[in-house]
Amino acid sequence: MGFSKHYIAVIFCSLISAISLHDASGQKTKNKNDISDSKLREAEFYFTEGEKYFILEDYAKALVLFQKSLEVTPDNATIYYKIAQILAQGNELEKALAHIKEALSLDQDNKYFYVLAADIYTQLGDFSHAADTYEEMIGRLDNTDQYLFELAAIYIYQQRYDDALSTYNKIEAAYGISEEIITQKQKIYLQNNNLQKALEEGRRLIEVYPEEEAYILKQAEILISNDQNEEAIVYLKSFIKDHPEATQSLLVLSELQRKKGHVEDAIKNIEQAFKNPDLSVDNKIQLLAEYRVELKPEDLNKFGLQLAKILVEAHPDVADAYTIYGDLLQAIGENNKAKDQYLRSLELDGSNFAVWQNSLQILTELNKMDSVLLISDKALELFPNQGSLYYFSGIAHLQKRHYEEAVAALEHGKRLSSANLALVNAFNSILGDAYNGNQEYDKSAKAFEAALDYDPNNYAVLNNYSYFLALRKDDLEKAEKMSAKAVKDNPDNATFLDTYAWVLYMRGKYKEAKKIIEHAISTGNASAIHYEHYGDILYKLGNVDGAVKQWQVAKGLNPNSELIDKKIADRKLYE
Repeated sequence: MGFSKHYIAVIFCSLISAISLHDASGQKTKNKNDISDSKLREAEFYFTEGEKYFILEDYAKALVLFQKSLEVTPDNATIYYKIAQILAQGNELEKALAHIKEALSLDQDNKYFYVLAADIYTQLGDFSHAADTYEEMIGRLDNTDQYLFELAAIYIYQQRYDDALSTYNKIEAAYGISEEIITQKQKIYLQNNNLQKALEEGRRLIEVYPEEEAYILKQAEILISNDQNEEAIVYLKSFIKDHPEATQSLLVLSELQRKKGHVEDAIKNIEQAFKNPDLSVDNKIQLLAEYRVELKPEDLNKFGLQLAKILVEAHPDVADAYTIYGDLLQAIGENNKAKDQYLRSLELDGSNFAVWQNSLQILTELNKMDSVLLISDKALELFPNQGSLYYFSGIAHLQKRHYEEAVAALEHGKRLSSANLALVNAFNSILGDAYNGNQEYDKSAKAFEAALDYDPNNYAVLNNYSYFLALRKDDLEKAEKMSAKAVKDNPDNATFLDTYAWVLYMRGKYKEAKKIIEHAISTGNASAIHYEHYGDILYKLGNVDGAVKQWQVAKGLNPNSELIDKKIADRKLYE
């Protein structure tokens, strides 16, 4: 158990009660008339009681008692000091200043009086008098060198840089060369655009501590900040020559070399740093994360991927190593390889939700729907309240024509994402497709309309909504308007063009449909369905030979297309 404040105060009082109240000279305090022993004991009692309450932080009682003691011994510097302390703590700075000045007028040999006076001046913003107070104390009293630091700081605040430099030189004379002092002097020189002096200070520090990598790095930092990269490279190379394990110097040197276009040297040095176990895995990952943001894909490809490979080889059990490797691969478009790294990361640690999400995004883009279902189910076991996971699950079920499962997943994810309007819109966009597949056409229309209310230029929705309407021959005028808008803003999108052609076909506008479908095919992105639609349109226009020819092209692209064999064999349109 610790000592209570009351116990400490009692011990303190038992000691101080044996001591007579003295003035600065060590003599018993006197005023114009001699003070009787009884009065002196009364003053000592008030002072002792005041000190007790001061320790107990009952400053109001302490102040009253000190003031009573002062009434009996009005020339006692210590009591003025104690009262000044209390007033300063209560933010009564002007009154505190008056009392500490009185203390100093009575005793010029107590350093604590000077320190309190300087502190009060500083709080009042009177830095000139604060500096004067420290100067007087340091010039008058011994063993006050430690206050040179405060004096130098005040000089800097006043922009008295020459005085600050002179003070720091005195500190060096007293304590020897140190990083703190050198750094402060360098700041002053750089503030005054005196680069050479700042570098000279750095060289002094390096000469005294040649094994300290931090001082080399500081010198290099100053040089780099002042566009003297070549000089920085000289320092770094010289240090690395004798300290090949200096990972931070290797990293800085590598970055300088990379920016100069010396890629091979840069890679060599950074690989050396990455292979060093003294460089933490977190630092390596952070550096690669910075590269991912800063470097262009081509630079990332030749400069970052090899490092990521070294990283996972050196730290095969660290999930984040595989994650950053996957991030780099994804950044350069190597999504399939990125997916492998993400999945390896998840095997080691499944707690990173972003990795699950990235994996599902890539698998969806790769149309690996079985994998999307498997991974999303695993992710939902860990993160059952993350709406985006249901989005991926819903897309996979939709692609596999599991319409009921798709609707269930998408609706649940939509409810979980009610605060995220953009994600809700994404759910509505897909729900329109899912409900249509489930033949719930009213719900499909409501979902599509909600998506278009949020974003009238959602071209995927405009396209899908109009296509489904055309297939059902429902509200074809609306379908044509939506499809026309999608094509107007995306004139070379083969999918949108095909939909527009099919809507026109359903409206009996065969000549217009022919023109649009031919444009779709001319984009070079046509699929089997485009050629089949082209054949259907030609058939309606009476060109049976042309129709059969296009159906044959469609069969070549997709032999399993429904009705295509029957159309070709019978030379007849089946819808």
